[in-house]
Amino acid sequence: MGTKRMTTEIRRNPSPFNSSLETGLRTLVILEASYPRALALERLVEFDYLVVHTGDAGGPESLHVPLPMRTGELLVRRGLIESGLALMMSRGLAKRMIEKTGISYRASESAGPFLSALSSRYIGNLRERAAWVEVKFGSATDEQLLDMTRQLFDKWTTQFQPLERARGENI
Repeated sequence: MGTKRMTTEIRRNPSPFNSSLETGLRTLVILEASYPRALALERLVEFDYLVVHTGDAGGPESLHVPLPMRTGELLVRRGLIESGLALMMSRGLAKRMIEKTGISYRASESAGPFLSALSSRYIGNLRERAAWVEVKFGSATDEQLLDMTRQLFDKWTTQFQPLERARGENI
């Protein structure tokens, strides 16, 4: 990811929320929970989604409120996670690994001490949920994880169709 793209994003979105910074920190927490294992970008995207919406997957209360159209979040997350990873790698907190199976990412040795220095309730909840996602889904194959995510999307779509119909929206 080039510096020009990151600079453009910073100017376009000065808010730390829903930004490379926020997503980068979440991604770093996920990588730290999975350490020393490296994770491919697709798994990071799915794990990021699951960490934010753990309640939907039978885990602790979700970090963010459940919105009706959250299935589209996965499409937006990939770019934000790539930008966030670039930010974390530029600070030596994450590493890109080139392996026979492709490119993956791993937390650096500095990630744990850095995250331990952060003391907000949100970071604590985030670390707790990332550990839960790692335990629950860490050993799942890519196919199993994708199948589980599809099942959740089908469930969410079904749950919110009556709400959309009540508002007169087309499905």
